[in-house]
Amino acid sequence: MLILLCGIVFLHVAVLALLFVSTIVSAWTVSTTSSSDLWYNCSTNGAYNCQPGSTGVWIQAVQAVMILSIIFSFLSLILFFCQLFTLQKGGRFFLTGAFQIFASLFVMSGAIIYTVMSPEWVPPSESFGFAYILAWVAFPLALISGLIYVILRKRE
Repeated sequence: MLILLCGIVFLHVAVLALLFVSTIVSAWTVSTTSSSDLWYNCSTNGAYNCQPGSTGVWIQAVQAVMILSIIFSFLSLILFFCQLFTLQKGGRFFLTGAFQIFASLFVMSGAIIYTVMSPEWVPPSESFGFAYILAWVAFPLALISGLIYVILRKRE
């Protein structure tokens, strides 16, 4: 049982790290002369020029749901440890699972909005970067983690 709990915590921490990296790193879209993320759209054509990400309502929505995904995933981890010590024998981790599933839905929503709306803000010559891919990888991992929490029962 201890190995299972360690595996679940490791998966959760991995999801949290993926969410942090994908939200912070400046590589949602990249090309040879520019890079874009949730916060800035930078180019190096002669001089280094960055535009803030607040140029559109949609990018603010992506920023908000990515931050919400981090918050919900972090709260889910804290709730898991709290429920681990306070939940009665045979109880399920529904609240922890629900928060983690919400985190996965938030990151999915942010990635979908960015996918659909980025051609308005990012030049078409750019391709999606590794931070964007990490956000998509974090979505199924967070969903699987949330489903594991919902299925998991506390045993002694």
